[in-house]
Amino acid sequence: MKGNNSKQKPLIILTAGGTGGHIYPAESLAEELEKRGYRLALITDTRGKDNYKGRLGQIKNYAVYAGALVGKSRWFKIKSLFKTCIGIMQAAIILFKEKPVCVVGFGGYASFPASMAAILLGTDLIIHEQNSVMSRTNRFLSKYASMIAQSFRKVKFTPAQIKTVLTGMPVRESIVEVQKIAYPKLGVEDVMEILVLGGSQGAKVFGEVMPAVMKSMPEENQKKFKIYQQCRKADIEEVQKAYEGVKCEVVLNHFFDNMPELYSKIHLIISRAGASSVCEIAVAGVPSVLVPLPTAADDHQSGNAKELGDAKAGIVVNQKDFTAAKVKKIIEELRNDSQRLKMMSDCAKKVGINDAAKRFADALEKEIITKHN
Repeated sequence: MKGNNSKQKPLIILTAGGTGGHIYPAESLAEELEKRGYRLALITDTRGKDNYKGRLGQIKNYAVYAGALVGKSRWFKIKSLFKTCIGIMQAAIILFKEKPVCVVGFGGYASFPASMAAILLGTDLIIHEQNSVMSRTNRFLSKYASMIAQSFRKVKFTPAQIKTVLTGMPVRESIVEVQKIAYPKLGVEDVMEILVLGGSQGAKVFGEVMPAVMKSMPEENQKKFKIYQQCRKADIEEVQKAYEGVKCEVVLNHFFDNMPELYSKIHLIISRAGASSVCEIAVAGVPSVLVPLPTAADDHQSGNAKELGDAKAGIVVNQKDFTAAKVKKIIEELRNDSQRLKMMSDCAKKVGINDAAKRFADALEKEIITKHN
């Protein structure tokens, strides 16, 4: 619900692409700003309008043209550029009519037209960068931004002259609650529970390596593990066959809808290093083995993983080194060193930022909105 003083507070326009890494922080900030009484609207591209759930689906949505320019054919890029120019004009008309106090961009090519329109009209632009390497879109826009909110402590390609604020990446409240739960006991006779998350990209390598890791152990040792593993729908049958004969319990799923529960009871997570994943792992306080996706733009997942690696909260393994022999060695060493696992959990919690939406809203009020009052 909006606050009673919403009419006295200005309008803030949010703009975001359609992937979870852009939508979730926008959703969290929208909830926090509405608690404080601000009026909100969303500008997205024509694919996203009225398709959002939660808070973003309940505020006013505007759709403008936008197009991707990376990794496509020349003709596709020409069409996308034309669409984007139209989208900038459409967004400029919206901003001119609505007169927001600022525009907050969360990345993705769908956010470019509204962000660019804000620059052209002299409206304060705030950028939220999710990763440790600034995206190419944000790299260009941030040179003209009033402020950059960042999820990581070190962000490559950040313009030196622009004010930055460490807000973190907003994570679900149910995952913040996991931080209060003690790290699960792991005695000599206890089963070590491991969660393997591959995401939509690059999950195949985990489906090949993890069964090989378990099969390389003596049968008695296999029984000391339980594996929860995310696989693409198309790969589940193949991964199931790869685990045949293994004595540990294996739970395969293309999507786990009980992540807070899993985070609270697992001893180790093996995962890619997308911004959302790394920030959730840190907040939940789960020891991790992070395998950055080598094809990620500008190798940003390596930078994301480095934050947990440097804090001794995680072990970073390049994909070329992610072999059954190496992973077996890591898992067995951690299985026999519960004190190290507990230390990794504590270090992760110290790095994790569990009040990111509040920090972001505070920074907006302090740096941007107050100067308009």
